[in-house]
Amino acid sequence: MLSVTRITENEISICLCACVFIFLHHSNAFAMDSIVQFLIDWGYIGLFISALLAGSILPFSSEVVLTVLVQMGSDPVTCLIAASIGNTLGGLLCYWLGYLGNMQWIERWLKIDKQKMTRVEGFVSKYGAWMGLFGVLPWVGEVIIVLLGLMRCNIYITTVTMFIGKFLRYLLLILAVEGVNSML
Repeated sequence: MLSVTRITENEISICLCACVFIFLHHSNAFAMDSIVQFLIDWGYIGLFISALLAGSILPFSSEVVLTVLVQMGSDPVTCLIAASIGNTLGGLLCYWLGYLGNMQWIERWLKIDKQKMTRVEGFVSKYGAWMGLFGVLPWVGEVIIVLLGLMRCNIYITTVTMFIGKFLRYLLLILAVEGVNSML
């Protein structure tokens, strides 16, 4: 006899995110260059979208779009705001995936390895939602944010600390770009 299992909304959400991740991960360099050029052409909205993608679990770099826009003469303050808000919302997608999921789903669909989660979990449980500041770190930032969701850390503190960390990272990048531009 066949048994029918119901697929929950959480499983569908995680599956869709995993499909998008796999598609972007396996797309060729030409397609990625075309996407970056498209986002640059869209200006501040393109920067917001690129930061949203980069803040989520998708492998994308909003720094390229930000750097090009600032060098083309776009307002650095508007770029800073668009990138910071977009990246924070992308981070909240990671938080939401952690909030919805369980460890088996995260390992299976998000390809976040159990050992990495275990190493980071000690730090996250010690400092809680304040670890959102470190959501900007390469490779472990997404893991930290997913763990914050999985551990049901305070969403308000997590959002504020994520925003501060992302804001500071983009501010430093803009200052570096402006510094290089002034030297030329």
